[in-house]
Amino acid sequence: MTCLSDSTDTNTRDRSRDGCRNGQRCGGNWSGLNIAAMVVGFVLFWPVGLFLLFWNITGGDVKELPDAIRGLWSRINDLWRGNGSDSRASTENVVFNEFQQAQFERIREIKDEIKERARRFRGFRAGAKRRADEEEFNQFMSDAPAKDQT
Repeated sequence: MTCLSDSTDTNTRDRSRDGCRNGQRCGGNWSGLNIAAMVVGFVLFWPVGLFLLFWNITGGDVKELPDAIRGLWSRINDLWRGNGSDSRASTENVVFNEFQQAQFERIREIKDEIKERARRFRGFRAGAKRRADEEEFNQFMSDAPAKDQT
């Protein structure tokens, strides 16, 4: 069911469209591309088709879907990493904002230091392994009888 009336009068159509949740499309966006994407979604994996059906019913366009998913994914990543709007929200107090920024920079420096130490330790471990392997090889060579020496 669509919110547009069957009348051809443009004023009537505009008024009917405005009655649909503040100008949003209601009744779905049933373009050929959207229907084709939905059918392909059902054929490949039915939850994808179901999601695309919901997307079409709410008036979304398949062309807008990648940007919507990208935006949602970045918001989820920000929340997961602690970069959400709550963690870095500025206040009206300038001194507190400066203190907060200094703390964030201090944390960033500590993280960088930890990453550098981990990198150096991996290098140390690789060198220690090489030295142990070389020592083991030298011991093998000194203990093994020389059969081919003439």
